[in-house]
Amino acid sequence: MTGIPVDTELGVVRLTVRDVIRARAFYQQALGLARVDGPRGAVYLGAPDGRALVALRGDRLAASSSSRQPGLFHVALLLPSRRALAVALLRLARHRVALAGASDHLVSEALYLEDPEGNGIELYRDRDPADWPRDDHGQPRMATLPLDLEQLADELREAPPLPAELAALPPGARVGHVHLQVAELRHSERFYASVLGFGVTAREPQGALFLAAGDYHHHVGLNTWRTAGARPVPAGTAGLASFEVRVGSDAGLADVLDRVAADELAVEHHDGEDGAGVGALVRDPSGNGVLLTR
Repeated sequence: MTGIPVDTELGVVRLTVRDVIRARAFYQQALGLARVDGPRGAVYLGAPDGRALVALRGDRLAASSSSRQPGLFHVALLLPSRRALAVALLRLARHRVALAGASDHLVSEALYLEDPEGNGIELYRDRDPADWPRDDHGQPRMATLPLDLEQLADELREAPPLPAELAALPPGARVGHVHLQVAELRHSERFYASVLGFGVTAREPQGALFLAAGDYHHHVGLNTWRTAGARPVPAGTAGLASFEVRVGSDAGLADVLDRVAADELAVEHHDGEDGAGVGALVRDPSGNGVLLTR
């Protein structure tokens, strides 16, 4: 089987929110995302370099999502340096945003929180890949250890952040991975690995799976911790609408779509008019939307 191209990366994560004004204020003020250009119908937010990371579509009539339904566990925004992560920590503190967790994953350091509607967010920075521990097969080895927040804050002791740093994410910030809640892992693994072509990088016996393109630690995380056996989320529910997988070339996208067609999955053509490239929207076995683009 041909895997997904090694230069595959993630694009815009689209969320349906009930109060778009409140959500937009949170992403701009507490996280430092900037308003970027995008089609009408959604609020596009991203880094100062103009790259869209999150799109918010407001729907006051959307049903509230439940943590026991499949959907987004968290969207992970990758920051370019440890200093940028320390600045993000200070920004959150100034806006009195409570952390849901803070972890050292060996390959990365991460802060966890939720937006006003309960969508999970991870802010993280990668360690140098040369320093990643690896297993006997050469795969990056991850763990979940406590992150020393005081030590992280020390990054700013000698050179306090400038007002511009506190106001906005740094250039180069991007969506590093998404972590999804799914109903089960076997069919989910087949979809993301055999059909889309991601490689499995780690398994947790407690009900989690991690997959990536190339040598990254993971672009997609899956877990059944709260959602084992759950039904797909009904249409019109707030939360994850889709996340974008940018395959990087026409040939690579064609290969993935050939496997999608061979598996007889339902495909919704995407014409590129909402800020993403031309491609196709498909759904994993739990109903999570994956927008495949070039």
